[in-house]
Amino acid sequence: MVSPTVPVGRRSAAVLALASLAGIVMFCWPLIMQPADDATRVDQPFLLMALLPIVALVVLAELSEGGIDSRALAILGVLTAVNAALRTLGAGTAGIELVFFLLILAGRVFGPGFGFVFGCTTVFASALLTAGVGPWLPFQMMCSAWIGMGAGLLSRRVAGKAEIAMLVVYGVVCAYLFGLLMNLSTWPFVIGIDSGSLSFVPGDPLLENLRRFGVFFLLTSTGWDTGRAITNTVLIVVLGPALLLTLRRAARRARIIPIERNSL
Repeated sequence: MVSPTVPVGRRSAAVLALASLAGIVMFCWPLIMQPADDATRVDQPFLLMALLPIVALVVLAELSEGGIDSRALAILGVLTAVNAALRTLGAGTAGIELVFFLLILAGRVFGPGFGFVFGCTTVFASALLTAGVGPWLPFQMMCSAWIGMGAGLLSRRVAGKAEIAMLVVYGVVCAYLFGLLMNLSTWPFVIGIDSGSLSFVPGDPLLENLRRFGVFFLLTSTGWDTGRAITNTVLIVVLGPALLLTLRRAARRARIIPIERNSL
């Protein structure tokens, strides 16, 4: 069992919780904002999107005080560059995303705080490389941050093949949750409001709007998400054991985790 690289103290944990709360509000904006009576669609709240990168910077600063020193930052920079390059290769074609498996493995090895920051920096760097900066970027950053953080929160008592199986299941769940959240963030913006059986209807009961969104998600996203889940599964099974070992060795040589008996 290996301790996480970046220790998360109480204050850092509180900042992560607040950042996640802000992210939840962002993703649920279609369900909590009331459009004007004559509106035909609901645009994303740009104020919230502008605040998210600021929140990410606050999280990074807070974690720096808690344990991200120069050695951890160096590893973060290398992993960010590698994952940003991998994302440009996959480009999401047919749901093939090469970015999430490394994010999951790094979050697993280095802990939830590192995983949160790694998710943000990966998506931001890849967006700059591919001219992918747009209103969707903050949502992608937060989703990826949650994936990295969640991997770091998985049980550290699981080892060997069971660890790989656990990461595979986590990768599949993340593939579908990523698609669900990204669809929720753009649902009224894409198809408008009061424009059909799948559209957002202001003033309708929450469960009714959620039902329409569920049908919209199943019809438009599950195929892509299945491709993402298959990609995560294959890469974690094939490359996971070797990469976990490599990342843990790198952490020990950088002297940012203690030398203990690890799972591989």
